[in-house]
Amino acid sequence: MTKQVLQVDRVIIRFAGDSGDGMQLAGDRFTQETASFGNDLSTLPNFPAEIRAPAGTLPGVSSFQIHFADHDILTPGDAPDVLVAMNPAALKANLPELPRGATLIVDADEFTTRNLAKVGYDANPLEDGSLEAYQTHSFNLTSMTTEAVKEFGLSRKDASRAKNMYALGLVSWLYNRPTDSTLSFLQAKFGRNPAIRDANIAAFRAGWNFGETAEAFAVSYQVSPAEMKAGLYRNISGNLALAYGLIAGAQRASLPMFLGSYPITPASDVLHELSKHKKFDVTTFQAEDEIAGVTAALGASFGGSLGVTTTSGPGMALKSETIGLGVALELPLVICDIQRAGPSTGMPTKTEQADLLQSMFGRNGEAPVPIVAAQSPADCFDTAIEAVRIAVTYRTPVILLSDGYLANGSEPWRVPQVAELPVIRADFATEPNHETEDGQHVFWPYKRDPETLARPWAVPGTPGLEHRIGGLEKADGHGNISYDSTNHEFMVRTRQAKVDAVARSIAPLEVDDPTSDARILVLGWGSTYGPIGAACRAVREHGIPVAQAHLRHLNPFPPDLGDVLRHYDRVLVPEMNLGQLSLLLRAHYLVDVVSYNRVRGLPFSAAELTGAITELADTLDPEPTEVSTR
Repeated sequence: MTKQVLQVDRVIIRFAGDSGDGMQLAGDRFTQETASFGNDLSTLPNFPAEIRAPAGTLPGVSSFQIHFADHDILTPGDAPDVLVAMNPAALKANLPELPRGATLIVDADEFTTRNLAKVGYDANPLEDGSLEAYQTHSFNLTSMTTEAVKEFGLSRKDASRAKNMYALGLVSWLYNRPTDSTLSFLQAKFGRNPAIRDANIAAFRAGWNFGETAEAFAVSYQVSPAEMKAGLYRNISGNLALAYGLIAGAQRASLPMFLGSYPITPASDVLHELSKHKKFDVTTFQAEDEIAGVTAALGASFGGSLGVTTTSGPGMALKSETIGLGVALELPLVICDIQRAGPSTGMPTKTEQADLLQSMFGRNGEAPVPIVAAQSPADCFDTAIEAVRIAVTYRTPVILLSDGYLANGSEPWRVPQVAELPVIRADFATEPNHETEDGQHVFWPYKRDPETLARPWAVPGTPGLEHRIGGLEKADGHGNISYDSTNHEFMVRTRQAKVDAVARSIAPLEVDDPTSDARILVLGWGSTYGPIGAACRAVREHGIPVAQAHLRHLNPFPPDLGDVLRHYDRVLVPEMNLGQLSLLLRAHYLVDVVSYNRVRGLPFSAAELTGAITELADTLDPEPTEVSTR
């Protein structure tokens, strides 16, 4: 019997199970299949902080959500159309977000009395009628998997581990995904263990065949490829894009790169990735602590390399003194803060964007640094290049803000041509730059470029360019230690003016205002870009004109930001913190922006922002009617 294939424009699927069930791997493989098919997509991995949380418990639930479509999308979606639940904990943790009518695929083998009791189920939800609102498909996935792989001689425990591939095969059939990439992946990943390799491949194929033959699935679904700008595309996560952007920035500046970092969630992947790219003159140093990592990076910058360090919130606090030293020395340094939920250790695997004020002010003394923020996983590439450009051009530490949502999420990325990337000029000092009153030619390390106010970058060992470094205040020009009060104020103001000068190289703020008559502007930064964009699309479809703008540069702000803010009656600022950007905007521009804040360790949903924009629109006074004077 040939089954019916229905065409749909988009689907949201969530794989959920115990942290040992391989849900992240299943989700990642489904994502790669979808990317190779040509859909636009966005993903949201969500997993516990513990390496192995107690099996079958709510804290141990791991999930992976993918939203894919035949058109441009901006978020991983608010609620799943399909939930694959591998045990009672996964069902209970995710069921509140499942809309009525959604498809539910459940491993009935795991719904034992013991597992039900672990999560507080008094009765089996597969039998008590509580799932009648959903299209529920309950199968003995574990038993079916072990049966499918029994020929390979594995223990029952090892055999059952392939059930994630069985589920992946079933869902891949259900949505007509290409399978070659997954089969090739399994061949490569388990190539050294033929029994495990063959078992996973057999489980994947068995899941596909089950969907093809089971009467429970009368139809499968097709999501056509999305229309995209011509070019070469690949799926990319935020941390991978960040690593590639740092490499590209260093290459365009003709500089070797040195990464000094201490592993910390969710930033560690950048260290792992950069360690693979020695051929691009990248040196990676896994330090014994956060302070050693950033100090080594700053030392590498002094030596003529692009110094980079990566971290997350707690690590930023430890690096603050060395960042201040970088401000005083006026050397290029890129600090990548992949934000996570805090304070202190907080929730290491959950997302947040609450380090903005720390990035602005989290150092002793007046120690200003430029700050840039990425808005999507793919945008981490461009933002990294921009951070390198500012650091090298203006001789300053630069803080790049990403977060866990961007770091682990993924989307299609158009691979740029090298010629499309900006050229960054390091312009090392090579000779003395100052003539003394007695006619001697000497090197002044703080003699500045009149446009950028950057001091010269002199590589140690260059003849005639010997100079002093350290954390004590420098005298203007010749750079000797100075305790003069007038000189100190001059240097403080000059360092601030140098950061302010970055604004002259920032393009005007892009404002998306399709009808040009919007009275509400929704302004965001960082990973709120996708949910804000999806919400603005939704309210426009309901006849509410709304404008959207997003900030990449947070210090300094774009030069025209004040004019943009004053152009609108209301400015809504959604943030995953308690209003940090709002605080800065009110202080800088005296505009009473409206804050919308959530700090849940999760990204905004488009639906909640749609509601917030709609409520704000309802508060607007009717526009005054023009009175004719004729």
